[in-house]
Amino acid sequence: MKCLYCGCEDSKVIDSRSADEGRTIRRRRECVKCGKRFTTYETIEDTPVLVVKSSGLRQAFDAQKIKNGIIKSCEKRPVSMNAIDEMVMSVSKQVYNSMEQEISSKKIGEMVMEELKKYDEVAYVRYASVYRSFKDISSFMDELQKLMDNKH
Repeated sequence: MKCLYCGCEDSKVIDSRSADEGRTIRRRRECVKCGKRFTTYETIEDTPVLVVKSSGLRQAFDAQKIKNGIIKSCEKRPVSMNAIDEMVMSVSKQVYNSMEQEISSKKIGEMVMEELKKYDEVAYVRYASVYRSFKDISSFMDELQKLMDNKH
């Protein structure tokens, strides 16, 4: 860290404290050349991930939207809120760990379906029917057949 007073690039940390509810670290430093003290702040870089919709529009990734969709799919199903939170957390981790600044809504939808498939097949089919916009009963049956084939 460069000294504000003499420009020396060597300093030592005298004190570190958590700030901003744990999202920032405040450090008191002392320049090894001139001995003057100064404060620096270290924060996590928060780079938003943009979701690219099928229309081409972009919006910030919002885990709450994922949660709302999963809740609708799991309505009247034996899926706990804890399980729903785990699914949302898993999808969020996958999105952020992809290290991409933009991700397609289609890819996110596929991630959600994979998570739902692990917990409840009916909720999975409900989500898939909306997500994949089944046009008729045959496309719905095709999806059910894939699910049955994977199960055996």
